[in-house]
Amino acid sequence: MLLDTELADLPPELRWREWMQRVEAVIFASAIPVPRETLARVVGRNCSVDLLIDDLREELRDRPYELVSVAGGWQHRTKPAHAGVIRASGAPTRATADLNTNEAAVLMAIGYFQPVTRAELSKIFGKEISRDLIGSLRSLELIASGPRSPQPGAPYTYVTTPAFLSAFGFDTLRDLPDIEMLEDAGLLGRDRMMSADLATPMPEEGDEE
Repeated sequence: MLLDTELADLPPELRWREWMQRVEAVIFASAIPVPRETLARVVGRNCSVDLLIDDLREELRDRPYELVSVAGGWQHRTKPAHAGVIRASGAPTRATADLNTNEAAVLMAIGYFQPVTRAELSKIFGKEISRDLIGSLRSLELIASGPRSPQPGAPYTYVTTPAFLSAFGFDTLRDLPDIEMLEDAGLLGRDRMMSADLATPMPEEGDEE
């Protein structure tokens, strides 16, 4: 499909408005955060996608939803102030499936220590991390297999995915909260993490991807 991206026949103000609507339509229709290079395909070569996003955000200032930068792209999200209303309505949402405490803690540990093996995770928490738990996180596409570890037996490592960033509203892994915050929440113990001997992991027993 040939698309007129330059819109040279329109006056500047109408051209900019059309570009804004195109960008918003693409973001609204997408099931995942939309990266800059995708949005650049529907606007002029010299058009600033960032400035378009700024104008769209300004227009949404008084709306219950907003454009957020997450997982390397942009996505429509309802504002946190309306979370209680949405829950009370009982309407189905696109929210990530609820994680139990163990799954959430292991997921965040993978986020901090990736690429990390299952045996290393077991040492961090002082108990075995089951293949079923890892499989559950993989089925939600929150983690994936990383590079093979250089340790004996070359066990698989695990890393987080763009879906992890999107689910928790992070743009990059640099947005992960400080470890102290997780300790205060009772999810991960800083002392245990810092004292874990990750150089001598437990046997992997032939983990499979």
